[in-house]
Amino acid sequence: MQKGPSMAALTLYHLAPSRSSVVHWMLEEVGEPFDLHVLKRGENREPAYLAINPMGKVPALRHGDAIITEVAAICCYLADAFPQARLNIPIGDPRRGPYLKWLFFNPGALEPAIMDRAFKRAEEAPRQALPYGDFDTTMDVVARAVSRSPFLLGDQFTAADLVIGSSLRWSTIFNLIPPRAEFADYIARFADRPALKRATAKDEELAKAQQG
Repeated sequence: MQKGPSMAALTLYHLAPSRSSVVHWMLEEVGEPFDLHVLKRGENREPAYLAINPMGKVPALRHGDAIITEVAAICCYLADAFPQARLNIPIGDPRRGPYLKWLFFNPGALEPAIMDRAFKRAEEAPRQALPYGDFDTTMDVVARAVSRSPFLLGDQFTAADLVIGSSLRWSTIFNLIPPRAEFADYIARFADRPALKRATAKDEELAKAQQG
């Protein structure tokens, strides 16, 4: 839900399409008013934005006086800050550990494995030097996890599904991973979520506007 700048405590610094599209979807799932601060290409390397995120990357989320960066961290933060959306596993629930594991498996293993396969090194790194070990093992682990139940933590769709699912979804769209029935079935389970449809439609509008 996007509102005017004076109405929302949440602001997403955004480029469409990019990794910040994952947080855009998350914000739609949360259902709280938010502003999109859409950056022009190259604006993320200018001093004003570097003061927000010195890495010069999106996403960055402002919530009141707090600034959070990194997709998984932002999604974890939002899920905990707005528990009424039922996107988190609360502290004290034994499923909290696996939930956190999957949230951070994406930037720690899944996405690096996909990117290393898409953009080959001149010399292959030894398995023990990589945070994910090897591509095939990473894919097999995720495939088993998404085929055991409707979602990673059972019947409940959580921020972990949103983060892992986003990587599988865009990797499938751009043919970055081999087709697997487990991934196709998993993606199909959340493809019709209204929040994802709203975020995707808005991002398509923003991308067209930037090209125009």
